[in-house]
Amino acid sequence: MARILITSALPYINGIKHLGNLVGSQLPADLYARYMRGRGHEVMFICATDEHGTPAELAAAKTGEAVADYCARMHDVQAELARGFRLSFDHYGRSSSPQNHALTQHLAAKLGEAGLIEEVTEKQVYSITDARFLPDRYIEGTCPNCGYDRARGDQCENCTKQLDPTDLVNPRSAISGATDLEVRETKHLFLRQSTLRDRLDQWIDSQQGWPILTTSIAKKWLHDGNGLQDRGITRDLDWGVPAQFDGAPWQGMDGKVFYVWFDAPIEYIAATAEWAEAQGLDDSAWRRWWRTDEGAADVRYVQFMGKDNVPFHTLSFPATLMGSGEPWKMVDYIKSFNYLNYDGGQFSTSLGRGVFMDQALSILPADYWRWWLLSHAPESSDSEFTWENFQSSVNKDLADVLGNLASRVTKFCRSKFGEVVPEGGAYGPREAQLIADLTTRLRAYETHMEAMDIRKSAAELRALWVLGNEYLQDAAPWSIFKTDPDAAAAQIRLALNLIRVYAITSRPFIPDAAASLMAAMGSDDWSWPEDLDAALGTLPAGHAFTVPDVLFAKITDDQREDWESRFAGGR
Repeated sequence: MARILITSALPYINGIKHLGNLVGSQLPADLYARYMRGRGHEVMFICATDEHGTPAELAAAKTGEAVADYCARMHDVQAELARGFRLSFDHYGRSSSPQNHALTQHLAAKLGEAGLIEEVTEKQVYSITDARFLPDRYIEGTCPNCGYDRARGDQCENCTKQLDPTDLVNPRSAISGATDLEVRETKHLFLRQSTLRDRLDQWIDSQQGWPILTTSIAKKWLHDGNGLQDRGITRDLDWGVPAQFDGAPWQGMDGKVFYVWFDAPIEYIAATAEWAEAQGLDDSAWRRWWRTDEGAADVRYVQFMGKDNVPFHTLSFPATLMGSGEPWKMVDYIKSFNYLNYDGGQFSTSLGRGVFMDQALSILPADYWRWWLLSHAPESSDSEFTWENFQSSVNKDLADVLGNLASRVTKFCRSKFGEVVPEGGAYGPREAQLIADLTTRLRAYETHMEAMDIRKSAAELRALWVLGNEYLQDAAPWSIFKTDPDAAAAQIRLALNLIRVYAITSRPFIPDAAASLMAAMGSDDWSWPEDLDAALGTLPAGHAFTVPDVLFAKITDDQREDWESRFAGGR
């Protein structure tokens, strides 16, 4: 049994996320966690809401709430939506937790003691209209590198170049649009990550089989232009982890907090500490996952994220852990994703364009969305959600292939043999061939799931379902029954056992439908079908089953057209 630590990029607190956010980190991470648990491994699956920074302050100001109250409320909203999508986190934490405050300050102090934090007096943009220093991302302008006219002061999302606000051409406040900006002096702490460039480079080179998307972005940041730059890790804000604290190896940082991108990845560790506290366990319970000197040396740590988060996870967070001089568990594999676009354009939170998590669950159960999103995950390139494709995929894959098989087999058996697994007959060459073909496909499915090849895994799972349908078409027990009821009984016995195998193998993708199938088969045996021949004999003759409700209703053209117009914009 392996020990597998899985973290998903933290969703930001300010509002409900769209389906593109969901498929870029949390959903594929859940797929992998469910699969690894299904194979009998010990899994720790961690996520949290990312709660600090200016966007949280501004969102709270809009609703008239104190920022702490706003974050507490939105955490509950996001946690409920995560449950709705059946995201199986072991803990869903909060980056504003006392654990994250303590751990962020601890690591900052260690970096300071190691000479990796420098006090820098810098010029920062101040908005006279807004009466505040503007954080990098709240200054917009034209990118000096590619000319994109909505580049932010920290990074151009068009060309991914790391920027400083003073680099922007024609800068303006993203809060008010004001252009009466002036540069004022302010003192901040900088992480001297440039001094760790060679160590980071060697560490990235030592990783086996990372996706090209991950390594190419990291290498670009390491080597483009002047290479990896030191990074400011404090901000002039009230809400966040205080940068001046007892034991800090610096003075004069009162009224400043750590930059959200410094404390957010540390919350992966802190959320595991939150989990231990919630379970009534002592610190050793979480430290065995995160400290290589306390049991984490045999842990495999996998991170899931969108491509825009890659630089912070391949460079800044590793620099924090390396630079601390403490034996923290470093990531072993980073699964990064491209973007999911929406119907010829982009999802837009501000324009209400696209489907958001709450809206999705209001029109269809989670499994419909999980199947489409995972089977179309934007792995090697961006992918696009269209309602026609969604309708086609749900109707063909879920309703026609999987749902139809479960319905036909159970209803036929009930009408001819009653609601028990029928006895009689024996398997012949056709059944032996089916088992051989299923075994080949199942091994391929396992290989792709282990490798986190999400779309290939979905294709192999669908191929497993198709084999069952093709077998039934070929064997035609409904016709054979008239002349050889024993042969039909054997075929249906195999098919009922196959439904249980489908429940197990499909569970990572469509957990609710899998639970319905397993319950209908009157079983609670979720053991993985290592030996398919044996697994297809698990339900013996005489074992009771029930006919499941319709697993997946087809999406009609009227529904599709209604949703298409409803989610075109204007939320």
